[in-house]
Amino acid sequence: MQENHIAYISYSAGSVAFALLTVAFVYSWRIKLTHYSLIIASTITALWNLAIAANYQYVSLEREYLLMLETLRYGAWIAALLASLQHTLGQKLEAKLRYSINGLWLISLFLIIGLSAAHHPLIQDSNLLIWNSLILSIAGLVTVEQLYRNTSQQRLMKLISVAIGALFAYDIYLFSYSLIFNQIDVGLWQSRGAVNGLAALALCLGSLALTSQKSERSVLSVSRPVAFYTTSMSVAGSFLALIAVGGYYVQLYGGRWGSVVQVAILFGALFTTVILFVSSTIRSRINVWISKHFFRHKYDYRAEWLGLISSLTQSTAQDNFHERAINMVASIFKSEGGALWLESQRAYRPVQTHNMENISPEMTEELNTPFCQLMIEKEWVFSPHGTGKASMGTANSQLPPWIYDIPDLWLVLPLLTETRLLGFIALKEPKHDTSLTWEDLDLLKTVGRQVASYLDRHEAAEQLARSKQFDAFNKLTAFIMHDLKNLIAQQGLVVENAARHKENPAFVEDAIKTIDNSVGRMSNLLRKLQQQEASEVKSLELHKVLMEAAKKCQDHKPSASLRLESKDIKVVADQDLLIMVLANIIKNGQEATQNSGFVDVTLRQEGKNAIITIEDNGSGMEEDFIRHRLFKPFDTTKSGKGMGIGVYQTQEFIVDMGGNINVESTPGEGSTFTISIPANAL
Repeated sequence: MQENHIAYISYSAGSVAFALLTVAFVYSWRIKLTHYSLIIASTITALWNLAIAANYQYVSLEREYLLMLETLRYGAWIAALLASLQHTLGQKLEAKLRYSINGLWLISLFLIIGLSAAHHPLIQDSNLLIWNSLILSIAGLVTVEQLYRNTSQQRLMKLISVAIGALFAYDIYLFSYSLIFNQIDVGLWQSRGAVNGLAALALCLGSLALTSQKSERSVLSVSRPVAFYTTSMSVAGSFLALIAVGGYYVQLYGGRWGSVVQVAILFGALFTTVILFVSSTIRSRINVWISKHFFRHKYDYRAEWLGLISSLTQSTAQDNFHERAINMVASIFKSEGGALWLESQRAYRPVQTHNMENISPEMTEELNTPFCQLMIEKEWVFSPHGTGKASMGTANSQLPPWIYDIPDLWLVLPLLTETRLLGFIALKEPKHDTSLTWEDLDLLKTVGRQVASYLDRHEAAEQLARSKQFDAFNKLTAFIMHDLKNLIAQQGLVVENAARHKENPAFVEDAIKTIDNSVGRMSNLLRKLQQQEASEVKSLELHKVLMEAAKKCQDHKPSASLRLESKDIKVVADQDLLIMVLANIIKNGQEATQNSGFVDVTLRQEGKNAIITIEDNGSGMEEDFIRHRLFKPFDTTKSGKGMGIGVYQTQEFIVDMGGNINVESTPGEGSTFTISIPANAL
């Protein structure tokens, strides 16, 4: 009777505590802090405690009814926790998840009812109660862990998770212990009511204190079904259940079978430990698998993706989208700056930097180097100073030497569109976490492709705009041709009438006026558009080409001075076009320079290249103008005096020859154009 009295007091206290908790849940439900299902679960638990308490004093509770009550209690809390998770998140869980976890306790309940109705002897077996309670308590603990993990910023939900989780954990301990000894431990069973009462009382007081603190709903983080089931809590519960099963079978079979099981488990544990200790590859793969499927993601992908798309699609100045791309990538990975390389003149060249020093124009990379090929073939993200896998060290051996001249460099990210490497971004090292995980690499590659598509779209848009401008240019040419035909008709009329009226002074005077008008109109047309006939590509003496280009500019001041260090340099080119592009640069220098200034043209040879330097001490140009506007067609600073295609044509012609053009300029001090073209190439 003494033991019955203790159990009666324990479960009665638990019943009173859960009755109080029910009242607290009613209050929190009315102010919309909790879901009404918690009221139902608390009420069922109070009745469960009351029924077991009555069993020790007033009535005898049959085993099948005890099983039903146990299952209803577990089912009520599992359903309530799932409903609370949905309520707090503000969105529904996947149907198959809700049905599968709720289906577990419903199947158990229907099975018990069926066995009871059939009066099956299994219903009286204590093992059925132990196994049923153990399985449902593990399922309940998994549900608790999901509620805690996804609503941990809300103190009330956190408190509910801890309190109910403690009840499930106690049940796992109770029934695992009971399974080992094939009977329910009396002391643990009697203490169960008091444990439930203490948890309910703590939860009641805590919920009353927190009902005034409303927190915003969090965002659902369970994106895969496996994340719902395979959690740390389920692993712990399964481990305890495995121990219980092992103990049960060892006790059941005993003898040599017990020794066999013991030795097998010990050997398996040691063998697994040795494998994990020796093989870094297996450890790495297990670590990645666990990180992908068991733990919360490092990034909020929805927020990062929407932010990236929103920023990249905002309207911006045409010369600012390169900097925007760097800023977006850097901000996602908490980097302090970066630099962008894009394909230009048959190499990858730096086109934009942001808060990154020591990036010089000489830091260029040819198109088909091993460094570029590795980024194309494997979409490799380089970590120049990383010391992780052996493959990282092998890959870093392909890095160009100039990479290590960049201070605080963290990583190099490829910008791929399908199989084309548009360029790459170098990011500055973050202040805090510089480690790279599988999640960082996956997001880096995805962001790289998105940014590459964005840059490629801008490039295509620019090319389309240029095509439209050239279309307008061709229309202008058609109008000029029409005017030229009219001028030719005027001149032809003068020639036709000259034979008959050449002795007439009035005719002669009128003819002179007509010719003078035609000359003026043709000069104006030539200033707007200079027509060149294609000439034969041939070997040219470069010093003579420079002399001819300077001669074309002799009407402008200051006169160009020639410094010909070598007269033996030959190049293969279209003579007329080469003279035109060189004259254009000389003329631009003259127009930017005062009459008292200078324009120096120097010719020399470096290795297999001819180097032409055109230097002036004129007004100079800003670096931003050189980078973003100088070589763009139809962009001119000569209002009403030019079409803005001269420097663009010059660059296109030099690149087609296999050379390149470099510009250095300081505002107020002057500019230097350096042209490098292959020499003596036939």
